[in-house]
Amino acid sequence: MKSDIEIALEAKMEPIQNVGAKLGIEPDELDLYGKYKAKLTDELIDRLKDRPDGKLVLVTAINPTPAGEGKTTTTVGIGQAMEKIGKKAIIALREPSLGPCFGLKGGAAGGGYAQVVPMDELNLHFTGDFHAITSANNLLAAMLDNHIQQGNALNIDTKQIVWKRCVDMNDRVLRNITVGLGRKVDGVTREDHFIITVASEIMAILCLAESMKDLKERLGRIIVAYTYDGKPVTAKELNAVGAMAALLKDALRPNMVQTLEHTPALVHGGPFANIAHGCNSIRATKTALKLADYTITEAGFGADLGAEKFLDIKCRISGLKPDAVVLVATVRALKYNGGVAKENLSEENLEALQKGIVNLEKHIENVSKFGIPCIVTLNQFVSDTQAELDFVKKFCEERGCEFALSEVWEKGGEGGIALAEKIVETIETKENNFHYLYSDELSLKEKMETIAKEIYGAGEVVFEPSVEQQIARIEGLGFGNLPVCMAKNQYSLSDDKTVLGRPEGFPIHIRDVYVSAGAGFVVAITGTIMTMPGLPKVPAAEKVDVNDEGQITGLF
Repeated sequence: MKSDIEIALEAKMEPIQNVGAKLGIEPDELDLYGKYKAKLTDELIDRLKDRPDGKLVLVTAINPTPAGEGKTTTTVGIGQAMEKIGKKAIIALREPSLGPCFGLKGGAAGGGYAQVVPMDELNLHFTGDFHAITSANNLLAAMLDNHIQQGNALNIDTKQIVWKRCVDMNDRVLRNITVGLGRKVDGVTREDHFIITVASEIMAILCLAESMKDLKERLGRIIVAYTYDGKPVTAKELNAVGAMAALLKDALRPNMVQTLEHTPALVHGGPFANIAHGCNSIRATKTALKLADYTITEAGFGADLGAEKFLDIKCRISGLKPDAVVLVATVRALKYNGGVAKENLSEENLEALQKGIVNLEKHIENVSKFGIPCIVTLNQFVSDTQAELDFVKKFCEERGCEFALSEVWEKGGEGGIALAEKIVETIETKENNFHYLYSDELSLKEKMETIAKEIYGAGEVVFEPSVEQQIARIEGLGFGNLPVCMAKNQYSLSDDKTVLGRPEGFPIHIRDVYVSAGAGFVVAITGTIMTMPGLPKVPAAEKVDVNDEGQITGLF
């Protein structure tokens, strides 16, 4: 059996101008990054603004397991299958981070015969967007420290600096550091911190900004610190906005690549829905809707994280309205939720499937809370038995949820035809009553409690004493009307990653809250979740290499 990267390296790619031509994009409306990658020009985006929108399909999943779910694979496969049934389609994905690529999870280009290519370039430096975000983030940090060193005219309290440096790599030793050691000219000594680039507010701003003007306004609102008398200090006050915008000028424009079957794909920003809002950029999604009849997009991790944030944050800010949600699961993952060890998942086990399918049930219920039609798809494995497939199909249909099998990993677009047809049928026949989970008028604590109880199934939300004070300050500054971005582990509905299935009545512990004023949401940190991940005992980086012909090997 060929690996994902072997399949990707054998792919016969079309010049990206030819891929764009399928959507009516002129060659001079693409800025090329080699033969197979390009950025969309602002002129193209402006030309499209008066076109009607196509249909928007959001792909999400159950809680991830070591057995794998294949959400990105399914997203890519649906796009390819839509073209098989005569629909003009485009997919809109998030860019991969180097952290998972060299850590535990691997890349984010899909798998098998439902991949985005060039897979190796996409998973590594791509068009440099993440490097630009890292540079803009750290420029702001440098200007902040320089301001303090040069006299601190803004009266910044060095004990109340909230802006953190970032790097797009899992590096746990940088979580908590001391800077400014050495001579007086080396800066003011203080405690500092690193987060991974995808958790930076700059990433969120890039994904939520609709124009350069909007980007600069959002950058200016970033709160970097507080003064000795408790007033917020912004990036605008540090005169950092123009330089940051210059670094982000090209990164703001969506990237176009293609699938193995030459379906156009916009890949732009936004991974990590556990510690960030986890959605690709608004610019990419809205542009895709103007270019095709069907846009297939995804949000990170399970529906408790990525889908909730897509619907409550991204849609609220942008005005987007999904026409259907595809919920991805696998028989193997459901059995894992039912207590089966990873090495035994290939064996038929209806008892474990029945026990573990409650996780899928909860995610079906969660999607229904937003009023959007839902289609469950099983990403089929060769070890799945007919009895297991029939059990899941019946389970979904008994709950009024549409169902279709997916074989896109093995068969590409051909293996997703049944799913694509089910999506089209559902959009055309099912009522869509999309609404947000909570209103802007609720207090921040009420919003956090609503998400925890309605989406996770928690019985109570426990706020640490310092969090109560932080919430009071945020609301006192006028940010109480913002949506909430919950940072929670992805493996469980609870804040304890070891609790699988469908736990109920558990406490959610909130240990930190802060405002991302530029992005336009408030972040709540739950449990032990970290905004700077660490590498596992055997990181994926150990398997990555370059052969004598210059081809990268070991990526997955």
